[in-house]
Amino acid sequence: MCGIVGYIGQNDAYPVLIEGLKKLEYRGYDSAGVALINSLNQLNIYKTMGKVSNLEAMAAEKDCSGHVGIAHTRWATHGEPSATNAHPHVSMSGVSGRWSDCRHQGR
Repeated sequence: MCGIVGYIGQNDAYPVLIEGLKKLEYRGYDSAGVALINSLNQLNIYKTMGKVSNLEAMAAEKDCSGHVGIAHTRWATHGEPSATNAHPHVSMSGVSGRWSDCRHQGR
C-alpha cells in the first residue's frame, strides 16, 4: 500500500514529512519520495528506491528547506520499482509549467 503525508505550516516541512513516512512504514513499499517548496518558490523533488532511511540518506546533501511539502511511499502495482517510478509525481499545469506561475494562479 502507498502512504501519503502532507504539511503546510510555520515549521520546516521535511522533518514532519519524514516522521510521517516512518510512521507509515509498516504498510510496505518499494520506494519513497518527497517534494518541497523552498523560500524561493522552487520545487525540489527527491525520490529513491527502498526504505525511508534511503530517502533520508539521499536527501541529506540536498536543499530540504521549506514550509510546504508532500511525501509519498509507493508499492508498485504497475511499472517496475525504480527511482523514476517513485512518488510523488508532481504535475504543474499551465502554459509555462513553472511552479511560481501555478502558485500565482492558485493551482
